[in-house]
Amino acid sequence: MNMSTALNNALGGLTAASRGAAVVSGNIANALTPGYARRSLELATSPISGNGVRTVGVIRHQDPVLTANRRSSDAELAFRSDVSDFHARFEQLVGSPDDGPSLSTRLSSLENAFITAASLPDSIERLDQVARSARDLTNELNAASEGVRQARSDADRKIGAQINTLNQTLKDIEELNAKIPAIQNSGGDIGALLDQRHVLIDQVNTLIPVNVVPRANDQVSLYSEGGLILLEGTASEFTFSTTGETKPHMTVANGLLSGLEMNGNPVRTSGDNAQIRGGALMAQFTIRDDLVVEAQVQLDTVARDLIERFETPGLDSSALATDPGLFTDDGNRLDPASVVGLASRISLNSTVDPDNGGDSWKLRAGLGAANPGDPGQAAQLRAFGNILNDARLVPGGLFGTGNMRAAELTEALLSKAGAHAHAADQRKTFANSFQQQMAQIEAAQGVDTDQELQRLMQVEQTYAANARVISVVDELMETLLRL
Repeated sequence: MNMSTALNNALGGLTAASRGAAVVSGNIANALTPGYARRSLELATSPISGNGVRTVGVIRHQDPVLTANRRSSDAELAFRSDVSDFHARFEQLVGSPDDGPSLSTRLSSLENAFITAASLPDSIERLDQVARSARDLTNELNAASEGVRQARSDADRKIGAQINTLNQTLKDIEELNAKIPAIQNSGGDIGALLDQRHVLIDQVNTLIPVNVVPRANDQVSLYSEGGLILLEGTASEFTFSTTGETKPHMTVANGLLSGLEMNGNPVRTSGDNAQIRGGALMAQFTIRDDLVVEAQVQLDTVARDLIERFETPGLDSSALATDPGLFTDDGNRLDPASVVGLASRISLNSTVDPDNGGDSWKLRAGLGAANPGDPGQAAQLRAFGNILNDARLVPGGLFGTGNMRAAELTEALLSKAGAHAHAADQRKTFANSFQQQMAQIEAAQGVDTDQELQRLMQVEQTYAANARVISVVDELMETLLRL
């Protein structure tokens, strides 16, 4: 090897070592940066000397299988978390027998108030307590129904915000797809752009699980698990109209709630055939269109049962057949054809509400009585109390096909809410554990700072060795020149 060859080899080695040090230091600096993939320097034999080294480029290391599995777990966790949060919220709304006020404790208080009043029917205080206990029960149903309505409105607003984010993110990925080939063709480093696109795809995946299909020139296409073409050259555009404040009777079918469209075509958002299957977006549609509706039906069933019990023919001989009973649908008798949202409208009959101009003695004399009658007569109070313990068929079979007392119905509601919340929390816990495992496995394939520090030491040694070669060549040249 002559001195010229040695010098060229050493210079090539210094260049490679300098570039390698930059790559390693970049790995260490970005070890915790989201979306960052480990880089390594690709080297080849120099075509000039045949023994030296040249830098070919920087390789970005990413396992597409691990990334796909981790993204699947991310989307599943997002879906399960939102669903679990709703069930926990509904359980809190209806309460539990062992944790503060609940529908069952309010009903129990009303039953006890009837018993207490019947033991001393001439006590206005006890009659007032019956009325207030009944009003507390209706207020509890009203509050639970309002909480469910708010959950639906929140879901509708979240869908609108998520659609805006989704459209913008898809557009950003489209722009990166266009920039990457241009920069690559000009000799620039596209690693940072690939990292940025990786993060954006993760964001889309959290909303709608995606399949990433590589294309030429480091571009990608995105498809949903349900078969939607999210990005194929041009990003698709989703449209959705936020309703804001929803009402129980509003549905997509009657046109009062907005459905989801992509490029002007309707998108299936629920069920096994959903085109946005999994992820946070489907979770909000599931809450708005399925879970909230089911919860409202459960509350309405309890409200209907209460109203119907006190409209039982012959229960109150003082009332006309067209008069409402102790519980009313916003002051009216029950209309079996209009029970949607009944829990939000159920109220105490104002004729017996002492806090709203009514007379609680009508609980003893009858709701249609014109005067207090015999103050020692407790037959009507006992009849009202007994009707709550009358086992009867629950409309719709929502809580079973057997006959149920009022207390059994409310307990069935609380039990179902608790069971759903527990099951949803278990699924969330499993999804969280799986997602953490996938993230750890993917991270293990990423930047290992210990290994990077070892590589940096090797780079330093390589740099020192090549620098020494240059120094020796310089000394030889000086020696030759002095001869």
